[in-house]
Amino acid sequence: MEGREKGGGDEQDRETELVPATSDAASTDATFDEVVEQTAVEEAPAESTQGRAAGWGRVIRGNKGLWITAAVAVVALAGGLALGRFVISPLDAAAGAGAPEPGLVTVPVEFGALSNDVTLRGDVGYTDAVELKIDTSSFTGAAIVTGQVPEAGAELDSLSIALEVTGRPVIVLPGELPAYRTLRVGVSGPDVIQLKEALTAVGIGVGDVASDVFDEATALAVGELYNQAGYPAPEPEEGVAEAVIAAEEGVRMAEQSLADARKALATAGQGPSDIEIREADNQIASLHRQIAAAEGAGEDASDLRDQLAVAELQRQALDAPRDTSAEQAMVDSAIAGVETANASLAEARESALPFLPASEVLYLQELPRRVDAVNVERGAALEGAAMTVSGASVELTGTAAAADVELLEVGAEATFELPDGAEHRAVIAAIEPAEDGGRTKISFEPDPLTPEQMEQVQGTNVRINVPVGATEGEVLSVPYAALTAGPGGDSRVEVVTGDPRDGESAETRLVTVETGLAAGGYVEVTPVEGELEEGDLVVVGS
Repeated sequence: MEGREKGGGDEQDRETELVPATSDAASTDATFDEVVEQTAVEEAPAESTQGRAAGWGRVIRGNKGLWITAAVAVVALAGGLALGRFVISPLDAAAGAGAPEPGLVTVPVEFGALSNDVTLRGDVGYTDAVELKIDTSSFTGAAIVTGQVPEAGAELDSLSIALEVTGRPVIVLPGELPAYRTLRVGVSGPDVIQLKEALTAVGIGVGDVASDVFDEATALAVGELYNQAGYPAPEPEEGVAEAVIAAEEGVRMAEQSLADARKALATAGQGPSDIEIREADNQIASLHRQIAAAEGAGEDASDLRDQLAVAELQRQALDAPRDTSAEQAMVDSAIAGVETANASLAEARESALPFLPASEVLYLQELPRRVDAVNVERGAALEGAAMTVSGASVELTGTAAAADVELLEVGAEATFELPDGAEHRAVIAAIEPAEDGGRTKISFEPDPLTPEQMEQVQGTNVRINVPVGATEGEVLSVPYAALTAGPGGDSRVEVVTGDPRDGESAETRLVTVETGLAAGGYVEVTPVEGELEEGDLVVVGS
């Protein structure tokens, strides 16, 4: 009894040594072979057959997960080897496959409008963009922008105010020559004619439009220009008003002097009065009576006769013309003085008439113009280009090769695609010859675009299609490759009536056709002998 108990205790001790505690990390990580080997070495001297069987059972029960993993690996390996015998790669399949059965390559006959287009790229934008510079040479100080600053997208037309500089307007007028000097009464030249033509174009009368002289009528027209623009005319130079007043006083004094001289001349040129004549006649008659009485009395009448001679001479003097040369000279001098005074007054008044400084007018061609960019702001000094403007009309420009140019002409219609995918119409406006063998510039005029559309396409590059040939309505068409030549040189197509996969043995029929417009790889065909319909399969290869 003691020996069985002792033996039982030994077995328990050996089992404890054979199956270590699961908390021991090193034992848990040991492989199955390592565990078996260690157990065999330690128990070989005293192990019985029964002990070995019990030990193996505990080994298996303690490492069940390891056994399951090993079993799965063995099954997977066996399955992979078996499946590999039946799987074929695409390359192996292609290598082992035979050549496909030959067949006919066919294309269906199409029915629809056919057109031949010249395709090119073009840029969308406003025409004739220019930078605007304002002449500030007449300003004594800094040219400060004080108002009327336009926004990008605004339009400049005749009589528009492009800008306000130091409180003065820059008025837009139609014209080609830039303003380069102040125009006032007395100056002449082509810029005066341009001003007169521009004022006439906006409905302001200028007198003689053909004259190149800036006269009083032109000055008054400039005054009306400022009135319509909503600004006063420029102030005359200092002292001009005082000069006018002084000149007017000079004219008044000269006219008074002339009046006095003429009065003196009139007085000097007057003849004797009736009283003077009567008195002279009475004196002569009295002397005659006295002489007669003296002679009748036998007295000496010689003194009386002398008195009579003097009286008769005095009477003759009364009838003689008066000498007014001195008075006339005074009148002539007074007239010259009046003329001089009037000339001075006219000159002074001309100096006070409206004039047009170069800094207050901006000439632009092809109005209205669109403001593309503004480079100034209110309160800033004006330096360089104030803004960039372009034509208000939209232009589409592209280039074409010489071969395509031969197919284009002014007035031809074209289309280009808007951002929303819609087609928009345009017309060729100009074809400019290429220089040095380069590409030819083609200008298109699009149909009117909405502001929203213009905002989307401005500055973009679009594809332009110009139809240079089109069928009249819908027609039958086939690819070039479908056409073959008949014995007589006529064109024909081969229509498949059977299965194209039958290859050379497929049933077909030949249809003689008349060709028409060719475009985009297709040719218009009209059946002459045989029937041809939309959807028929025609042979293009085999």
